[in-house]
Amino acid sequence: MENIKEQIFNISTPAAFEETALTIFRYQAANCEVYRSFLHHLKVQPDQVTSTAEIPYLPIAFFKSHEVKSAATPAQIVFSSSGTTGQTQSKHIVTDLTLYEESFNRAFQHFYGDPANSCILALLPSYQEREGSSLIYMVDALIAQSQHPKSGYFLHDNEGLYQTLVELKQQGQRTILIGVTYALLDFIEAYKLEFPELIVMETGGMKGKRKEMVREELHELLTSGFGVPAIHSEYGMTELLSQGYSSGHGIFNCPAWMRIVLRDTNDPLSLLKNKQTGGINVIDLANLHSCSFIATQDLGKIHPDGSFEVLGRFDNADIRGCNLLVQ
Repeated sequence: MENIKEQIFNISTPAAFEETALTIFRYQAANCEVYRSFLHHLKVQPDQVTSTAEIPYLPIAFFKSHEVKSAATPAQIVFSSSGTTGQTQSKHIVTDLTLYEESFNRAFQHFYGDPANSCILALLPSYQEREGSSLIYMVDALIAQSQHPKSGYFLHDNEGLYQTLVELKQQGQRTILIGVTYALLDFIEAYKLEFPELIVMETGGMKGKRKEMVREELHELLTSGFGVPAIHSEYGMTELLSQGYSSGHGIFNCPAWMRIVLRDTNDPLSLLKNKQTGGINVIDLANLHSCSFIATQDLGKIHPDGSFEVLGRFDNADIRGCNLLVQ
Protein backbone atom coordinates (compact mmCIF):
# COMPACT_ATOMS: atom_id res chain seq x y z
CA MET A 1 0.00 0.00 0.00
CA GLU A 2 3.04 2.28 -0.18
CA ASN A 3 2.01 3.91 -3.49
CA ILE A 4 -1.45 4.68 -2.14
CA LYS A 5 0.00 7.23 0.32
CA GLU A 6 1.14 9.46 -2.51
CA GLN A 7 -2.21 8.93 -4.22
CA ILE A 8 -4.15 10.04 -1.11
CA PHE A 9 -2.48 13.44 -0.84
CA ASN A 10 -2.57 14.18 -4.55
CA ILE A 11 -6.32 13.78 -5.05
CA SER A 12 -7.59 16.57 -7.29
CA THR A 13 -10.85 15.26 -8.77
CA PRO A 14 -13.99 13.47 -7.51
CA ALA A 15 -13.06 10.49 -9.71
CA ALA A 16 -9.63 10.25 -8.07
CA PHE A 17 -11.25 10.40 -4.61
CA GLU A 18 -13.70 7.64 -5.59
CA GLU A 19 -10.99 5.39 -6.97
CA THR A 20 -8.67 5.85 -3.97
CA ALA A 21 -11.50 5.41 -1.45
CA LEU A 22 -12.59 2.12 -3.05
CA THR A 23 -9.00 0.82 -3.04
CA ILE A 24 -8.68 1.67 0.64
CA PHE A 25 -12.10 0.18 1.42
CA ARG A 26 -11.08 -3.18 -0.05
CA TYR A 27 -7.76 -3.09 1.82
CA GLN A 28 -9.47 -2.35 5.15
CA ALA A 29 -12.28 -4.85 4.53
CA ALA A 30 -9.60 -7.52 4.17
CA ASN A 31 -7.17 -6.39 6.88
CA CYS A 32 -9.12 -4.63 9.65
CA GLU A 33 -10.59 -7.41 11.77
CA VAL A 34 -13.24 -5.20 13.40
CA TYR A 35 -14.36 -3.69 10.11
CA ARG A 36 -14.33 -7.07 8.38
CA SER A 37 -16.57 -8.52 11.11
CA PHE A 38 -18.87 -5.47 10.91
CA LEU A 39 -19.25 -5.91 7.15
CA HIS A 40 -19.88 -9.64 7.63
CA HIS A 41 -22.73 -8.92 10.08
CA LEU A 42 -24.22 -6.50 7.54
CA LYS A 43 -23.89 -9.20 4.87
CA VAL A 44 -21.82 -6.84 2.72
CA GLN A 45 -19.54 -8.46 0.14
CA PRO A 46 -16.61 -6.04 -0.31
CA ASP A 47 -15.91 -7.17 -3.88
CA GLN A 48 -19.46 -6.23 -4.84
CA VAL A 49 -19.13 -2.64 -3.58
CA THR A 50 -18.58 -0.47 -6.64
CA SER A 51 -19.02 3.10 -5.32
CA THR A 52 -18.43 5.02 -2.10
CA ALA A 53 -22.24 5.39 -1.77
CA GLU A 54 -22.37 1.64 -0.98
CA ILE A 55 -19.64 1.63 1.67
CA PRO A 56 -20.86 1.03 5.27
CA TYR A 57 -19.50 3.31 8.02
CA LEU A 58 -18.07 1.86 11.21
CA PRO A 59 -19.66 3.41 14.34
CA ILE A 60 -17.04 5.49 16.10
CA ALA A 61 -17.74 3.74 19.42
CA PHE A 62 -15.69 0.76 18.22
CA PHE A 63 -12.55 2.83 18.83
CA LYS A 64 -13.46 2.53 22.53
CA SER A 65 -14.07 -1.21 22.59
CA HIS A 66 -11.80 -2.69 19.92
CA GLU A 67 -8.42 -2.30 18.24
CA VAL A 68 -9.31 -0.67 14.93
CA LYS A 69 -6.21 -1.50 12.95
CA SER A 70 -5.60 -2.54 9.34
CA ALA A 71 -1.81 -2.89 9.35
CA ALA A 72 0.18 -5.75 10.88
CA THR A 73 2.99 -3.40 11.92
CA PRO A 74 3.19 -2.27 15.57
CA ALA A 75 1.86 1.09 16.75
CA GLN A 76 4.19 4.07 16.49
CA ILE A 77 1.83 6.01 18.77
CA VAL A 78 -1.62 5.52 20.29
CA PHE A 79 -3.77 8.66 20.40
CA SER A 80 -6.50 8.73 23.03
CA SER A 81 -9.56 10.90 23.63
CA SER A 82 -9.90 13.05 26.73
CA GLY A 83 -13.23 11.63 27.92
CA THR A 84 -14.80 12.65 31.21
CA THR A 85 -14.18 10.74 34.42
CA GLY A 86 -15.52 7.21 34.24
CA GLN A 87 -15.87 7.25 30.45
CA THR A 88 -14.01 4.76 28.30
CA GLN A 89 -11.42 6.51 26.14
CA SER A 90 -11.27 6.13 22.39
CA LYS A 91 -7.91 4.86 21.22
CA HIS A 92 -6.52 5.34 17.71
CA ILE A 93 -3.63 3.00 16.94
CA VAL A 94 -1.34 4.79 14.48
CA THR A 95 1.15 2.50 12.73
CA ASP A 96 2.50 5.15 10.35
CA LEU A 97 2.88 8.64 11.81
CA THR A 98 3.95 10.07 8.46
CA LEU A 99 0.32 9.78 7.32
CA TYR A 100 -0.84 12.02 10.19
CA GLU A 101 2.04 14.45 9.72
CA GLU A 102 1.44 14.70 5.97
CA SER A 103 -2.30 15.15 6.55
CA PHE A 104 -2.18 17.96 9.11
CA ASN A 105 0.73 19.74 7.44
CA ARG A 106 -0.88 19.78 4.00
CA ALA A 107 -4.31 20.76 5.36
CA PHE A 108 -2.93 23.56 7.55
CA GLN A 109 -0.82 24.85 4.66
CA HIS A 110 -3.87 24.76 2.36
CA PHE A 111 -6.15 26.71 4.72
CA TYR A 112 -3.64 28.93 6.61
CA GLY A 113 -0.42 29.00 4.62
CA ASP A 114 3.10 28.11 5.72
CA PRO A 115 3.37 27.97 9.56
CA ALA A 116 6.75 29.71 9.21
CA ASN A 117 4.87 32.90 8.26
CA SER A 118 2.88 33.00 11.52
CA CYS A 119 3.38 33.22 15.24
CA ILE A 120 1.39 30.27 16.64
CA LEU A 121 0.09 30.49 20.20
CA ALA A 122 -1.77 27.70 22.01
CA LEU A 123 -4.15 27.81 24.95
CA LEU A 124 -4.91 24.12 25.41
CA PRO A 125 -4.75 23.26 29.14
CA SER A 126 -7.03 20.21 29.13
CA TYR A 127 -5.09 18.69 26.25
CA GLN A 128 -1.64 19.53 27.63
CA GLU A 129 -2.41 18.04 31.01
CA ARG A 130 -2.87 14.49 29.74
CA GLU A 131 -1.07 11.98 27.54
CA GLY A 132 -2.01 10.88 24.05
CA SER A 133 -3.58 14.00 22.52
CA SER A 134 -3.42 14.06 18.72
CA LEU A 135 -4.15 17.80 18.83
CA ILE A 136 -1.06 18.47 20.99
CA TYR A 137 1.04 16.36 18.61
CA MET A 138 -0.14 18.55 15.71
CA VAL A 139 0.25 21.87 17.54
CA ASP A 140 3.75 20.88 18.74
CA ALA A 141 4.75 20.38 15.10
CA LEU A 142 3.15 23.63 13.91
CA ILE A 143 4.85 25.64 16.69
CA ALA A 144 8.20 24.07 15.79
CA GLN A 145 7.69 24.96 12.11
CA SER A 146 6.64 28.50 13.01
CA GLN A 147 10.11 29.22 14.45
CA HIS A 148 8.80 32.53 15.79
CA PRO A 149 10.42 33.28 19.17
CA LYS A 150 7.02 34.05 20.74
CA SER A 151 5.29 30.88 19.45
CA GLY A 152 4.35 28.45 22.22
CA TYR A 153 1.88 27.29 24.85
CA PHE A 154 0.30 29.35 27.62
CA LEU A 155 -0.87 26.71 30.07
CA HIS A 156 -2.41 28.84 32.82
CA ASP A 157 -0.69 32.13 32.00
CA ASN A 158 -3.44 34.42 30.73
CA GLU A 159 -1.46 37.52 31.67
CA GLY A 160 1.53 36.31 29.67
CA LEU A 161 -0.72 35.53 26.72
CA TYR A 162 -2.31 38.98 26.88
CA GLN A 163 1.07 40.75 26.94
CA THR A 164 2.29 38.59 24.04
CA LEU A 165 -0.80 39.34 21.95
CA VAL A 166 -0.47 43.09 22.58
CA GLU A 167 3.18 42.96 21.53
CA LEU A 168 2.44 40.92 18.39
CA LYS A 169 -0.33 43.33 17.41
CA GLN A 170 2.03 46.30 17.75
CA GLN A 171 4.58 44.49 15.55
CA GLY A 172 1.96 43.72 12.87
CA GLN A 173 2.86 40.04 13.20
CA ARG A 174 0.50 37.48 11.62
CA THR A 175 -0.73 35.50 14.63
CA ILE A 176 -2.83 32.38 15.13
CA LEU A 177 -4.21 31.51 18.57
CA ILE A 178 -5.43 27.91 18.91
CA GLY A 179 -7.49 27.41 22.05
CA VAL A 180 -9.90 25.06 23.77
CA THR A 181 -13.25 26.82 24.10
CA TYR A 182 -13.51 27.16 27.88
CA ALA A 183 -9.94 28.50 28.16
CA LEU A 184 -10.63 31.17 25.53
CA LEU A 185 -13.72 32.23 27.50
CA ASP A 186 -11.68 32.34 30.72
CA PHE A 187 -9.17 34.56 28.96
CA ILE A 188 -11.65 37.14 27.64
CA GLU A 189 -13.32 37.35 31.06
CA ALA A 190 -9.98 38.62 32.39
CA TYR A 191 -8.69 40.57 29.37
CA LYS A 192 -10.16 42.40 26.40
CA LEU A 193 -8.40 42.91 23.08
CA GLU A 194 -8.96 44.75 19.82
CA PHE A 195 -6.86 42.69 17.43
CA PRO A 196 -8.83 42.34 14.15
CA GLU A 197 -5.96 40.64 12.29
CA LEU A 198 -5.68 37.87 14.90
CA ILE A 199 -6.89 34.40 13.87
CA VAL A 200 -8.62 32.80 16.86
CA MET A 201 -9.23 29.09 16.29
CA GLU A 202 -11.39 27.26 18.81
CA THR A 203 -11.05 23.51 19.01
CA GLY A 204 -14.50 22.95 20.53
CA GLY A 205 -15.74 21.50 23.77
CA MET A 206 -16.03 22.76 27.33
CA LYS A 207 -14.36 19.57 28.68
CA GLY A 208 -16.72 19.62 31.64
CA LYS A 209 -15.35 23.00 32.80
CA ARG A 210 -18.30 25.13 31.69
CA LYS A 211 -21.86 24.76 30.52
CA GLU A 212 -22.10 24.00 26.79
CA MET A 213 -23.20 26.95 24.64
CA VAL A 214 -24.73 27.30 21.19
CA ARG A 215 -22.14 28.31 18.61
CA GLU A 216 -23.71 31.71 17.78
CA GLU A 217 -23.62 32.83 21.41
CA LEU A 218 -20.11 31.47 21.96
CA HIS A 219 -18.68 33.09 18.84
CA GLU A 220 -20.37 36.40 19.64
CA LEU A 221 -18.62 36.47 23.01
CA LEU A 222 -15.26 35.51 21.51
CA THR A 223 -15.39 37.97 18.59
CA SER A 224 -16.20 40.75 21.03
CA GLY A 225 -13.56 39.70 23.56
CA PHE A 226 -10.71 39.40 21.05
CA GLY A 227 -11.90 42.22 18.76
CA VAL A 228 -11.89 39.95 15.70
CA PRO A 229 -14.42 39.77 12.82
CA ALA A 230 -14.95 35.98 13.07
CA ILE A 231 -13.91 32.90 15.02
CA HIS A 232 -12.19 30.06 13.22
CA SER A 233 -12.75 26.44 14.24
CA GLU A 234 -11.14 23.05 13.78
CA TYR A 235 -13.19 19.88 13.27
CA GLY A 236 -11.04 16.98 14.34
CA MET A 237 -11.11 14.03 16.70
CA THR A 238 -8.91 11.26 18.07
CA GLU A 239 -10.34 8.78 15.58
CA LEU A 240 -9.42 10.89 12.52
CA LEU A 241 -6.01 11.75 11.09
CA SER A 242 -7.47 14.68 9.12
CA GLN A 243 -9.24 17.88 10.13
CA GLY A 244 -11.82 20.21 8.67
CA TYR A 245 -11.44 23.96 9.21
CA SER A 246 -13.86 26.86 9.46
CA SER A 247 -12.87 30.49 8.83
CA GLY A 248 -16.07 31.70 10.48
CA HIS A 249 -19.79 31.18 11.06
CA GLY A 250 -19.30 27.46 11.76
CA ILE A 251 -18.97 26.58 8.07
CA PHE A 252 -16.28 23.89 7.67
CA ASN A 253 -14.32 22.74 4.64
CA CYS A 254 -12.28 19.57 4.29
CA PRO A 255 -8.99 18.84 2.56
CA ALA A 256 -9.29 16.88 -0.70
CA TRP A 257 -8.72 13.47 0.95
CA MET A 258 -11.54 13.93 3.50
CA ARG A 259 -15.30 13.98 2.85
CA ILE A 260 -18.44 14.43 4.95
CA VAL A 261 -21.55 12.36 4.20
CA LEU A 262 -24.85 12.50 6.11
CA ARG A 263 -26.85 9.50 7.29
CA ASP A 264 -30.48 9.19 8.34
CA THR A 265 -30.72 9.64 12.12
CA ASN A 266 -33.24 6.81 12.38
CA ASP A 267 -31.66 4.45 9.87
CA PRO A 268 -27.87 4.53 10.27
CA LEU A 269 -27.29 2.58 7.06
CA SER A 270 -29.18 5.07 4.83
CA LEU A 271 -27.39 8.12 3.46
CA LEU A 272 -29.04 11.51 2.93
CA LYS A 273 -28.78 14.06 0.14
CA ASN A 274 -27.56 17.65 0.55
CA LYS A 275 -29.49 20.31 2.48
CA GLN A 276 -30.83 17.85 5.03
CA THR A 277 -29.79 17.37 8.63
CA GLY A 278 -28.36 14.02 9.62
CA GLY A 279 -25.64 12.11 11.39
CA ILE A 280 -22.14 12.96 10.21
CA ASN A 281 -20.22 10.17 8.50
CA VAL A 282 -16.60 10.87 7.61
CA ILE A 283 -14.41 9.42 4.90
CA ASP A 284 -10.84 10.13 6.00
CA LEU A 285 -8.43 8.52 3.56
CA ALA A 286 -5.47 9.40 5.83
CA ASN A 287 -6.86 6.71 8.19
CA LEU A 288 -5.28 4.22 5.81
CA HIS A 289 -4.14 1.74 8.47
CA SER A 290 -7.17 1.97 10.79
CA CYS A 291 -10.60 2.64 9.26
CA SER A 292 -11.38 5.43 6.79
CA PHE A 293 -15.17 5.15 6.96
CA ILE A 294 -16.54 6.34 10.30
CA ALA A 295 -20.02 7.16 11.60
CA THR A 296 -19.51 9.90 14.21
CA GLN A 297 -21.82 10.97 17.02
CA ASP A 298 -22.22 14.44 15.52
CA LEU A 299 -25.25 15.90 13.76
CA GLY A 300 -24.66 18.11 10.78
CA LYS A 301 -25.80 19.73 7.58
CA ILE A 302 -24.04 19.74 4.20
CA HIS A 303 -24.19 22.75 1.86
CA PRO A 304 -24.34 22.44 -1.95
CA ASP A 305 -20.66 23.42 -2.28
CA GLY A 306 -19.60 20.52 -0.02
CA SER A 307 -18.97 22.65 3.07
CA PHE A 308 -20.72 21.54 6.26
CA GLU A 309 -21.96 22.63 9.66
CA VAL A 310 -21.90 20.74 12.96
CA LEU A 311 -25.25 21.20 14.67
CA GLY A 312 -24.78 19.14 17.81
CA ARG A 313 -24.43 15.59 19.03
CA PHE A 314 -26.66 12.56 19.37
CA ASP A 315 -28.34 12.38 22.76
CA ASN A 316 -27.86 8.63 23.09
CA ALA A 317 -24.49 7.56 24.42
CA ASP A 318 -23.71 5.21 21.54
CA ILE A 319 -24.80 5.29 17.93
CA ARG A 320 -27.56 2.96 16.87
CA GLY A 321 -26.16 0.01 15.02
CA CYS A 322 -23.26 -0.78 17.35
CA ASN A 323 -24.96 -3.99 18.41
CA LEU A 324 -24.47 -5.33 14.89
CA LEU A 325 -21.08 -6.55 16.04
CA VAL A 326 -21.23 -9.02 18.88
CA GLN A 327 -18.28 -8.68 21.22
